[in-house]
Amino acid sequence: MKGLVYTGLNQCELRDCAMPKILCPTDALVRMHHTSICGTDLHILQGDVPTVEHGRILGHEGVGTIDSLGSAVDGFFVGDHVLISCISSCGTCASCRKGMNSHCETGGWELGNVIDGTQAEFVRIPHATSSLYKLPGNIEPGEMVVLSDAFPTGMECGTLNANVQPGKSVAIVGAGPVGLAAMLTAKLYTPYPIVVIDKDNKRLDHAKRLGADKVINVEAFDAMEELDLIVDGRGFDSVIEAVGTPTTFDLCQKLVGPGGSLANIGVHGQKATLDLDKLWDRNISKFIHIIAD
Repeated sequence: MKGLVYTGLNQCELRDCAMPKILCPTDALVRMHHTSICGTDLHILQGDVPTVEHGRILGHEGVGTIDSLGSAVDGFFVGDHVLISCISSCGTCASCRKGMNSHCETGGWELGNVIDGTQAEFVRIPHATSSLYKLPGNIEPGEMVVLSDAFPTGMECGTLNANVQPGKSVAIVGAGPVGLAAMLTAKLYTPYPIVVIDKDNKRLDHAKRLGADKVINVEAFDAMEELDLIVDGRGFDSVIEAVGTPTTFDLCQKLVGPGGSLANIGVHGQKATLDLDKLWDRNISKFIHIIAD
């Protein structure tokens, strides 16, 4: 089969790869139909995720059809169209029972990280019973790919962790897929304004088309002044970091207002400084998130 393989710093290749096999009774083998590229994959290529070895098939999201099943998989049949969770979870360990599936004692973020992933013709899914979701027959499978990772990450780790509330101001730093997913899900809570910040005007134009109230190019000479004017110098109630660099994290700390919340959904490959000397008396809520739940 063909698979997209990580071969070194900033390098990947489409290669002929060995077919995956059922290794445990709880495994499923899925024939992939649609997959996508996550910002995490880009961080892997940049060398920010040392757990990913050279030769690993990338990818941790997508939809497909079950090709074969381990004997202990319950609730699924060969031929079912399924959505693949970016997180593999057993559903029974202490972490899973606490709702922290990303810290599953025998799972977590495995696909495209410590085992071969979804950017291939076939993929082995561990803990298939609790890591696959059957798709209704009246839905086009390709339309569901964003529900593997980008959309739920934007919702759970961005919108919810940032405590987005009606009428409250929101700043989202990073207009990539996850940042835009955070913006779209934030709109469900009717905040105002939602401001999207990036340095790419094409991304910002797309954010505006999708419903951002304001967009700011951070490289504009008056960007900080304009951001300050939007909230009358009070800072933003909810700030979401969706890039994963020290520079963007520092910007988020400057943007959050007293009593605000700061949610991090970027993948960080370098140290970022938490400026407690500036934040200690501002009553903010700080959330650090590395791997999607």
